[in-house]
Order: sequence, then structure tokens, then C-alpha cells
Amino acid sequence: MGLFIYNTCKTITMDRKWDLRDIAIIPTIQSDISSRKECLVKTDFNGKGMLPLMASPMDTVVCEKNYETFIDHGIIPCLPRGFSSKHLIHTSSYFQAFGLHEIESALETYTKNLKYAELDQMLDENHDEFYHYPNVLIDIANGHMGKLIQIIKDIKKYWPNIQLMVGNVANPLTYKNLAMAGADYVRISIGSGAGCTTAANVAINYPLGSLISECHKIKIESHLETKIVADGGMQGYDDIIKALGLGADFVMIGSLFNKAMQSAGFNYLWGKRIKSYELAKSLWKWGFPVKKKYRGMSTKAVQRSWGKSKLVTAEGITKYQKIEYNLSQWVENFEDYLRSNMSYCGSRTLSEFIGEAEYVFITENALRRFTK
Repeated sequence: MGLFIYNTCKTITMDRKWDLRDIAIIPTIQSDISSRKECLVKTDFNGKGMLPLMASPMDTVVCEKNYETFIDHGIIPCLPRGFSSKHLIHTSSYFQAFGLHEIESALETYTKNLKYAELDQMLDENHDEFYHYPNVLIDIANGHMGKLIQIIKDIKKYWPNIQLMVGNVANPLTYKNLAMAGADYVRISIGSGAGCTTAANVAINYPLGSLISECHKIKIESHLETKIVADGGMQGYDDIIKALGLGADFVMIGSLFNKAMQSAGFNYLWGKRIKSYELAKSLWKWGFPVKKKYRGMSTKAVQRSWGKSKLVTAEGITKYQKIEYNLSQWVENFEDYLRSNMSYCGSRTLSEFIGEAEYVFITENALRRFTK
């Protein structure tokens, strides 16, 4: 049990919190799995077998031109805010992101229309803001706002069939509150993403290893069904696997997917934009150092793209990342590495692996030894 110190303002826990890089998963004493091929790495998403991965709702990761590519590779894409996907297909296989003001406006419009509708008459699609969106993501940086609880309840009241994802949060008890309000998925982690500077500048963060583990414990003890989505800060395959082993149902990825040739965003060579995707692809195949623009979604450039006239201080950065792989190559590697880990742990299915991995804490020297 943690030691609590009381000061004049708040209660502070002295429990030491830890990151994914602070642990290593250890194998079970004896596994009855003879081959990694016995391990199944797909999970159910709206009746379809998908990997436990989501592509972050960032305009340098997902767009209308590549969202199907993610789906075809078993990854659930989240289309960014400010983007209308009503005309797209496969609506049950992706999330559409909305800002809080968009959600509040939609709720206000819907409730007004309800007043004029017949009691026994359903509103048709022309009056239903979310008719085309079976999977909705409320994409806000601060998922701790009290009014989000009521918004979740209202959405579930008017659109009970919607799969609703909310966040981000950096407190395990907030995960519980949002889950009990009716959220189907909760994004956890603030400030740990490669394009986010919240932790560095605002001093808000909860080390991701502890956060996942504690949210999973609450989920099990409180008999909650709400999925845990570990969002941001994944530096490689090992971090993703650790997040799943600690209890994340899904892992949301931005930077790693941006390094794939198929990601959204413009391509650059020696500081100049390559206008043709096919040319960029060819140059990359020939060995040229083609790069992708990658930016956090709170940068001022993104705010301008949303049509905002009054810009707020940015909590994100823009950078250029070298393209490192094809998405198919990355996915093949991930599946093999995850199967391998599961075979060491004696887990044949994801349900046997998620939240069940045994781990040890390691020193920096130990981490350096196997970090290549």
C-alpha cells in the first residue's frame, strides 16, 4: 500500500510509477505450446477479426486514401477530426473522430429535432448526426472534464448502438468513471506520444506501464467491459507487446505507422516536397532517404487547418521521419513477434495473454544490453 503525505493542497502518493521501458516480460515456468503458429493474435472488433492495434487519428497517419489499407492489414484506423467520412465504406471497421464542440453541437441539434418528431417516429438519416458513424471517437486532450460524463450518457441514450471511444486520461480512476458512464473504449495516456509535448511543458503525465496495469486491475475488480486503449509513446514492437501483456486491449499507434510508406501526409526528399506518391515510393525503393512529415494534432498548423482564427499555445511538434518500411512488412513482423512472446508465456489466444503476462523490473544496464 502506498504511503500518503498530506500537504495543504492535495494528497500525494509516494508509490513509484514506472514506464514500459522499466520492465521485461518473463516466460512462464513451462509452456505446453510447441510452435508460435498455435498462437492466435486477432481479436473481435464488430464481428471481424482484427489485430489489437489502432492507427491514431492524426492527419499524418490516416486519411481517406489509406484508411482501407490499414483495415486490409487488420488495423483499426481512426479518421482525424475535421474530416467527413460519410461517403466512405467499411464504416464498421474504423472510428471517426470528433472534437468536443462538434459532439455538443450534434447533441443540441438532435435534441431539438426530437421535440418536433412524432413520438412513434424515428428520425431519418438527414436529421441524425451520427447515422453514418457506428464507431465514434471523442478526440480531446483532457478526458478529465466533468461534463464528458454527461456527454457519454447522452450519446448512449440517443444512439445506444454506437461504439464510443473517449479520452485521453492519465488517472486510473478516471478510466473507471468514464467506463461506468457508458464508454466502450477509453484512451489512456497523456503526453507520452512522439508528437506530443504535454508532459514536457504542462507537467501532466502518468507513466504508461503503471497506468495500464492499474486500469486493468480496476477493470477486472469492477467487472467492467470497457476496453483499454494504450495511446502513444510506443517506441517499438516490444513496447506494444508489453502494453498488451499488462492489460491494454488495444494499442493506438501514430509515429511508428507514420514511418510506413503507406501512411498519410506529404513525402519529402532533401527538404523538398515530392508531389507524386508513386514517385516518392519509387525513390524510397531505390534507396533515397525519403521522409514523411509527422505532427501532433495540437500544433498551430493543425489548428489553422480546422479553420480556427484564435490559436492556442501548441502542445505538439512537427518533425520529419525517415520512411523505414512497408506497412505489410511491419505487420508481418509484429504478428510473428507477438506470437513468439505468447508462446513463451503459454498463451494461445489474446484473451489468455492480455493482462496476464508476468514481468520483472529491470535496470538501465539491463535495458541497454538487449536494446539494439
